[in-house]
Amino acid sequence: MVARTTLPEHTFLRDFWFTLVGDSIFGHAIRRENWSRCFLHFVTKHDLVPRVLLAPLPSIKENFHTMLHLLFQRATIMGYPSIEITQLVSSFYITVLRNTSSVASHDACLYMECTNMLLEALNAFIKFSPFRPFGSYAFLAGNGRVLSVKNANAILQLLFYSLQLSSGEEVSNVAFKSVVEHMSYESEVQAILEFIHLDHLEDVYGNRREMTSASMVLDDLGLSTEARLRLSAVGEWEKKKQNNQSKIDGDYKNIEEMLNYLKKYREACRMHEVGYYDAFKLQKNEVDFKANIKRAELAGHWDEIKEMLRRNELPEDFEARPNWVNLGNTYRCLVEPLDIANYYNRAKNDDSGPYMIKGRPQRYKYMQKWFEHSQRKKQQIQDPRRSSLQSCFWAFVEELCIKTSESNHFEEVREIVLELENEAVMNSEFCRDVLLKDSTFVKWWNTLPEQHRLSSCIAPLMK
Repeated sequence: MVARTTLPEHTFLRDFWFTLVGDSIFGHAIRRENWSRCFLHFVTKHDLVPRVLLAPLPSIKENFHTMLHLLFQRATIMGYPSIEITQLVSSFYITVLRNTSSVASHDACLYMECTNMLLEALNAFIKFSPFRPFGSYAFLAGNGRVLSVKNANAILQLLFYSLQLSSGEEVSNVAFKSVVEHMSYESEVQAILEFIHLDHLEDVYGNRREMTSASMVLDDLGLSTEARLRLSAVGEWEKKKQNNQSKIDGDYKNIEEMLNYLKKYREACRMHEVGYYDAFKLQKNEVDFKANIKRAELAGHWDEIKEMLRRNELPEDFEARPNWVNLGNTYRCLVEPLDIANYYNRAKNDDSGPYMIKGRPQRYKYMQKWFEHSQRKKQQIQDPRRSSLQSCFWAFVEELCIKTSESNHFEEVREIVLELENEAVMNSEFCRDVLLKDSTFVKWWNTLPEQHRLSSCIAPLMK
């Protein structure tokens, strides 16, 4: 917990009065790229407006435009409002508070690993707002102190608990305070004396008796014991993510070693003038069986990582870390051909359909997206179809073998045939396996119409 008197560095967007929000996907993208520090949203303790979008539109639609109109009628709010306006503002406040509570409690159940089966049942009946906070939030305590928070789960809990009624307060008074505070940002920001960054959330509850700067601001924001427990649970969840990351990092070398084994297997197959795809598909030798064991072990490692990501059990920047992106791409390009060989060797396509439509494991789709995203960041834009060809080349070949078994089907697939031929020419690593004389590709290519073969870009290589 660090106290400072200046605004955080590297911030290029600061907003007041109405904070920007996004859905969970947008927020994840911001955190994955470590951009949370670039967005700073100022929020007062009771301002209702930053919480409005946490309520589903149908619940606030009826009074939303009237409330917007009131926010521009400063004299009406600051003076002596009518009974109708008082009731309207109070009703709107309660609706937003209730929905903010639902969203905060629902999300808390996820990271507190609630096992109650009712949670899934409620999701089917209750419509939650899709919007969630992103970036960093600066909570103005009203006494010159500001609490800066960048953890999205912690921000959501603070948005709810700091808005709650204190004991003895009347709804109408707090409701009007929530509207009045929306008009006071200029004076609040000018009065800032100290910026306090909230770190080590897991210690928030245990350190309650220690009057640190952060602890005092949490008191100023009116956070209850329950609120502190929620913040502490957020901290424990982040610690668990870091521990999971350490465990996965511990497997990195083992995954590398298994990939190196399969690279040696590929080279050994080439020495016998057989591509490793075809050798693995035939499964004639003991070395093919051992390669299959490595394939299965690697699938277990990457499926575990995929499931952890799906359950949000790893840091959100994991899939942008260069070492894992590169390792994942190496795995995809080296091992997916073996999965394809296994799929067609067992004739799974007869029951399930083409590999690319029904058979491709999710782990490869994850890794392909990581790689494509990393290429876009480097401004090396790559066609997703070309990216999938790098690892799924043989799946397209297998399906073309089936479709072109009757010569009259060639024109229907001419385009993909040209793509595969170009890929075989452009990718030197492919070329070494693909153009071996007894490969599945060469056998299939020799069945294509003679006119096409004579004009093909790979015709000189076939000689």
